[in-house]
Order: sequence, then C-alpha cells, then structure tokens
Amino acid sequence: MNLEAKVMEQMKDAMKSKNEAGLRGLRAIKAEIIKAKTEPGANGEISADTELKILQKMVKQRKDSLDIYQKQNRPDLAQKEIDEIDVIEKFLPKQLSEAELRDEVAAIIAETSASSPADMGKVMGVASKKLAGRAEGKAISTVVKELLAK
Repeated sequence: MNLEAKVMEQMKDAMKSKNEAGLRGLRAIKAEIIKAKTEPGANGEISADTELKILQKMVKQRKDSLDIYQKQNRPDLAQKEIDEIDVIEKFLPKQLSEAELRDEVAAIIAETSASSPADMGKVMGVASKKLAGRAEGKAISTVVKELLAK
C-alpha cells in the first residue's frame, strides 16, 4: 500500500473519530502528494523516495514554525504544529538516536577512508544516501564534522 492509500485510510478513521488534529496533518500530507504528482514530468506517479523527501520536508517546515511560535510565546499555534508533526512522523522510518547516528557515521568514515575535515563532502555524500529518512541532514553534518575534526 503506497503512502497516498495509507493517508486516505487514516483520513477516513480520523473523520469518523472527529480527530481534528490528525485530520489536519493527514490533509496536509495528501495535498503535498497531489502537488508532487501534478508537477511537470511526474506523470501522475511519485516514487517511495520522493514520498519520503516530501514527508521530511513537511516535518522540517513544521519544526521551523514551532520554533518561531515558541519564541513568540504562542502556545496555541505551537500545539497545532506539534500535533501535525506527530501525524507526519508516523509515516517516516524510525529516526536514529544520537548514539546510533554516531556509530553509522563512524562506519561510513572508515568505509570511505576519510581522515580530515577536507573529506567531509565525500563522507556526506555516502552518509546522506545511506541514512536518508532515518536522520536529518543537519544532524548528520554535525556528527560528520565532529568526528572528522578528531
């Protein structure tokens, strides 16, 4: 079952249970999927990889908004963002913990024979592909910089 079918199924359940927060998040996912399907060259289909990127982008946007709302002392709007993040993250693979991320990056550094910060691009290329969907690019970058600086 593809992402769109899963979202539609959960939308029905959210409507029946009158779950407004869940329904808002699911509608946002559906809108992004439809937008991606109608882009030039998409031919009405999107790959699982594209679906993953869409979900990650949505979570990042909401986290950025959440940060702004918290700084501006708007708990009402912040809560809406938290609710939507929770809904969207259900469709993403389990995120790596800090320790797991360090282990994975250390293995990639050994695999690529990287030894200095100048090799960061080489490591990031492999790490971004290998850890796609399981860790944010910013977190990967931070760990790579830290480990290569040693």
